Amino acid sequence: MKKLDKLILGSFLGPFLLTFLVVDFILLTVNMLKYFDEIFGKGLGFWIYMELIGYFVISISPMALPLAVLLSSLMTFGNLGEHFELTAIKSSGISLLRALRPIGIFVIILAFAAYLSNNFLVPKVNLKTFSLLYDMRMKSPALDIKAGVFYDGIPGYSIKVNEKVGDFGLKDIVIYNHSNGLQGNLNVTLADSGAMEPFFNENYMRLSLYNGQNYEETRATRGISEKPVEFRRTTFDENIIIFDLDAFRLNRTDEDAWSTNRSIKNISEIKIGLDSISTLVNDEQFQNYQMAESIFPFFTRGRKLNPTDEILERKALDDTVRVQKSREERAKRDSLEQIENLKKPDSTNILIENPESRNLAIREDSVLKKSVTVTSIPARSDSIFTKRKLAKDRKLLSLTDSSVKARISTFDSSFNDGPGPEIVEKKPIRTASLTKEEKDLIDSVVNKRGYFSNAITMALNNSRNLKNNFDQKKLRIDLHEREYRRYQIAWYQKYTQAFACFVMFMIGAPLGAIIKKGGLGMPVLISIIFFIIYYMLTISGEKWAKEGLVDPLFGTWFSNLCLIPFGLFFLKQARKDARLFEPDFYVEIWRKLQKRYKVLNPKRI
Repeated sequence: MKKLDKLILGSFLGPFLLTFLVVDFILLTVNMLKYFDEIFGKGLGFWIYMELIGYFVISISPMALPLAVLLSSLMTFGNLGEHFELTAIKSSGISLLRALRPIGIFVIILAFAAYLSNNFLVPKVNLKTFSLLYDMRMKSPALDIKAGVFYDGIPGYSIKVNEKVGDFGLKDIVIYNHSNGLQGNLNVTLADSGAMEPFFNENYMRLSLYNGQNYEETRATRGISEKPVEFRRTTFDENIIIFDLDAFRLNRTDEDAWSTNRSIKNISEIKIGLDSISTLVNDEQFQNYQMAESIFPFFTRGRKLNPTDEILERKALDDTVRVQKSREERAKRDSLEQIENLKKPDSTNILIENPESRNLAIREDSVLKKSVTVTSIPARSDSIFTKRKLAKDRKLLSLTDSSVKARISTFDSSFNDGPGPEIVEKKPIRTASLTKEEKDLIDSVVNKRGYFSNAITMALNNSRNLKNNFDQKKLRIDLHEREYRRYQIAWYQKYTQAFACFVMFMIGAPLGAIIKKGGLGMPVLISIIFFIIYYMLTISGEKWAKEGLVDPLFGTWFSNLCLIPFGLFFLKQARKDARLFEPDFYVEIWRKLQKRYKVLNPKRI
């Protein structure tokens, strides 16, 4: 590596690391503020919050990288231009593109690393972030009883203390017990003093009450005319109540509960999800054809409502995959059963060492097989029983055959000896059309019995049912297609967020060479403007893609496609040493326009 490359790359790495940390901190603060009320004030440990912050830092890094590249490249070339180092580089015969090469190579490597992070690291971190964040949000607030205020953080109880003494002492205690699910203050406990302290590794809380009374009343279940309800009053010198603090502990949820979220999937898993959604959509469309054919049997009697070739091909492919999966599962289950059977002692697997007994067993097996093939009834392993059974079956078959033959012979004889077939008189077939009286009679029968109105009612009911079913199917298909587009967006984002680093470098480096000002003034302002534009274009493109207005591929790449022309324009102007941010540049353009206008319109002047 040449000294010039080391100089430019060294001047870029420092601002890049600094701006990346600053941008990551800003985005971290913005994301943490969304959940501030839900995760803080619950008595969690310091390392729990540090774990959540670490997950957030990694998950928002893909968004922070483009802004960090934009700001650091703008500051780097702004400083080089401000100190006339860029002028010296150009005067020595080195072009601007050659000066951009070391940082460009670094940004390409950074974009590839961002892609790997988006595809492998960020999904796993998102899984842990969702799980931990959900557990923190579901945890109850920390146990903090304040004097003079009712505290209802313990499920089923409402406690009021007028004065707190030290860490555990309490005075003038009022407790409303709602643990039985009863509405109203029917179970009230009053005490002069008490003490509350945790025990058993802070899993339970012991509340000791002294010198108090307990009032308990049974809820009335009938009207006014019933007998007075039971009322109990108990006086005690000491009463101990144990509270379970399970709601105050952080219970970690199984991470498999988030396995269907697209944010925790890499590209290969997203493709599997897309294939599954396509199968669901195809099944819904295939069922639409089947349902329509079943609702209108009259119109489909002579023809079929055949689905399109694409639906049939997809259906055949899905059915093949299902059959293959079921076979694999069945084979796996059978193999497991065979292994278990081999482990168990079985009498049929015992080897027979005596040759005579082995020959006897073979003869018995052959007899068993013959009995099964003849009678289709499982026989015993006893050879004597098998012989008797075979003899009975053969006798029964012979009797059956003889009876059938006798019946056939009697039928033939009766048929041959009879008087012959009867002569059936053929009625004349009418060829004339219906008369007017006959037509009126048929119409009167149809109208009086309501055949026509019933047919119309049935047709309307079938149409309504078909429309309602189609609407429901269409709604489900729309939901599946929307989820399909979301999966596609999550897939393409892994590429677009990485490519955005290179786009921001194309904008920031030429702008720095044009502005020729470093520091945190003008570069920060311009970087924020372009990042806001990039963020707005990204959100707009993804929203269009989610709604199905544009293709998801175009929607995710929309922001990059809009900003690439800006980068090429700034690069062209930087190579010409254009002064885009100086007033003289625009004054000169205005004068040229005025001269051209005078040349085109001399008479009017």
